[in-house]
Amino acid sequence: MENDIINIVIVDDHPIVIEGLKMMLQNQPFLRVSGSFTSGSAIMEYLRSHEANIVLLDITLPDTSGIEICKEIKKMSADTSVIMFSNRSERSIIMQCIQNGASGYLLKNTSIDELTECIKGALSGNIVFCNETKQMISKPSQNHLTIPRLTKREKQILQLVAQGKTSMMIADELFLSPLTVDTHRKNLIQKFQAKNSTELIHLAVQYHMIEV
Repeated sequence: MENDIINIVIVDDHPIVIEGLKMMLQNQPFLRVSGSFTSGSAIMEYLRSHEANIVLLDITLPDTSGIEICKEIKKMSADTSVIMFSNRSERSIIMQCIQNGASGYLLKNTSIDELTECIKGALSGNIVFCNETKQMISKPSQNHLTIPRLTKREKQILQLVAQGKTSMMIADELFLSPLTVDTHRKNLIQKFQAKNSTELIHLAVQYHMIEV
């Protein structure tokens, strides 16, 4: 999307954070902050009549949780990429946000270079994390981990799924039928005992089986 302007909306309960982000982003020629809000209700009202490519969303809002707002945004506008932008670094919260449809999770000490790269990555269909968040989700949870054994083909497909590619796209790239790819995806979900593809990706990251 280098030739296109990316419309970004910022949602944070601290106006000073919003102003800081605006200053960081204003020197990026491909980015435009098209709106900023301090509550969940305000961003939902805005999205009823406006489009946004990216929503930078804090977790702590005065009227609701950003985690729930993320889910509502994705219901209303599936094409909008929601990147959580928070001081909270708990692994469970990060995972819950991604399960609710977030395209990424960044901490507020993220640099402008890392922020812009993550924005581009999210728009390409990837799930993005700042370096500090990557370290958090890569740490094993307290539960005992049983790492699934995968075939070479399953590893290929797992990496492509993590890149946000559809079964049709994977089929074209690997010269397989979409039905064969779907079968591999179902087998992967079963092997990881995951509920869906999103949880599959999270577990694969946790087991250091793919890179994000």
